[in-house]
Amino acid sequence: MARLERLDHVYVERPLSPAMQAFLNKIGGADRIEFDDIHGIKLHRCCHRFTTYGLYCSSTLSDQVVVASRKMRSVMYIEKVKIRNFKCFEDWFEVDFDRGVNIIVGNNEAGKSTLLEAIHLCLTGMLNGKYLRNELSPYLFNRKVERDYLESIGTKNPLQPPEIQIELYFAGDKDVLEDLRGNKNSEKNDKLSGLLLSVEFDKKYDGPYTELLKTKEINSIPLEFYQVQWWEFSRQAATARTVPIKSALIDSTSTRVQSGSDMYISRIVREFLDEKERVAISQAHRKLKDAFKNDGHVGAINKRLAAATKISRKNVSISVDMSSHNAWENSLMTYIDEVPFHYIGKGEQCIVKTRLALSSKKNSEATVLLIEEPENHLSHSKLNQLISDISTDNSGKQVIITTHSSFVANKLGLDHLVLLRNAKVTRIEDLKASDFFHKLPGYDTLRLVLAKKSILVEGDCDELIVQRAYMDANQGKLPLDDEIDVISVGTAFLRFLELAKALKIPVVVATDNDGHIDKLEKKYADFEGIDHIRICYDPEIDTGDLVVGVKAFNYNTLEPKLLKGE
Repeated sequence: MARLERLDHVYVERPLSPAMQAFLNKIGGADRIEFDDIHGIKLHRCCHRFTTYGLYCSSTLSDQVVVASRKMRSVMYIEKVKIRNFKCFEDWFEVDFDRGVNIIVGNNEAGKSTLLEAIHLCLTGMLNGKYLRNELSPYLFNRKVERDYLESIGTKNPLQPPEIQIELYFAGDKDVLEDLRGNKNSEKNDKLSGLLLSVEFDKKYDGPYTELLKTKEINSIPLEFYQVQWWEFSRQAATARTVPIKSALIDSTSTRVQSGSDMYISRIVREFLDEKERVAISQAHRKLKDAFKNDGHVGAINKRLAAATKISRKNVSISVDMSSHNAWENSLMTYIDEVPFHYIGKGEQCIVKTRLALSSKKNSEATVLLIEEPENHLSHSKLNQLISDISTDNSGKQVIITTHSSFVANKLGLDHLVLLRNAKVTRIEDLKASDFFHKLPGYDTLRLVLAKKSILVEGDCDELIVQRAYMDANQGKLPLDDEIDVISVGTAFLRFLELAKALKIPVVVATDNDGHIDKLEKKYADFEGIDHIRICYDPEIDTGDLVVGVKAFNYNTLEPKLLKGE
């Protein structure tokens, strides 16, 4: 090869051609070039949509070869998601995301898992590890939309076959996103960049579908007439290669296994291998195949098969599968401390997957990390470690995480909270209490967030007394039976009330006056006049002669006040 020179942290062969100089000017410099012992260089695909840049020519066309890569100038991320008729989301559902951490909370069946699933589907075209076009099911459609469609079949004006739409709106590096910019989106805005995935009726089947309608015998969505479309907003067909944002979906409750190894962790591990290492491991795998084939016992078995079988006039034998160039990737298994990955605990699996994703060699890509309820299978200390990793070492990745854990939400910051309730989205902006709950994450904030109604009390004893008083007044029913959660908040009343105010959660504060009415009025002044917040205390200051030990009894705590009310 020709002489190499280091030029602004880019190794190139001299002299530079005008085309090469123009390329280097376009990408603003580069920081790495890698060489391969076999081919002399490590060729990176040249595509301006990705963080890896390259320009290379065959030796018959040019004497110059350069491969350069650089980190992206700005992180790309999902700015907004719109979903229509997918599972629990009827008509259009919309949610905005921050570029960093986003915490999705909601009750069961609120759509948290479906939201992550939709994002991953639109970024990969895959559902449950398989391409959606091969896995179409009527259960992907919103049940009400499907029911309305089927009920209309026998009428004079049957509804059009329903369709699913998932739209992802991207933000970040405008140069990288330029090719995805266009108006193929529900907003018809040609200044937006993103992806659209749809499951829709294929117009070429209009004739057969019309004939089927005449029979009035449609009992489910006729998926045989449907197609899956995956588009960029620019109206170009999307492919895995052209999507600039890569997603990693981590669900500790399930493990997808292919040929004995978890597919996700295998993919992550492969990302740590450079081309030279991949060649080495592929050659080692081939040697393993040769050793297997040349083993005396295997040879004897193959001779017996050849003599005994009448399947073919040709020899029949057994061997290791080497039918594809990446056969080693499908047959190798990932081990943790010499134990196959899918045999270790679910909690440890979640930790390993998340940490590998955070530290992936491809962290220069604008990756979005989708994490489903990380608290599953984890002890308190392990969960704390994992959340610390996510909050401090996400390498610029966008993190979208679902949880039922107050600890997770508090540690990651309640100002990142996205509440799903009845397919509606509520966000908290500039929550002053966020820093408090981050430092003291043991508070049950999500009990309040997920409650329909709530009663806030100071201590555990107060909680028991209020529950008993409620039972006595309501034929023995507990507050939870009426979807009212009684929460002990210690001295953090104001911080919980700030949360309730932001999320418009109906709350009653049951507190004592401790003999200082003026202090109470001043303390809760900011929450007076708010329709969904009530501050309840006895405005009278009681006194008495009772002495406990040497200390006068306090008649103004919650317990004697409730007894007084009876």
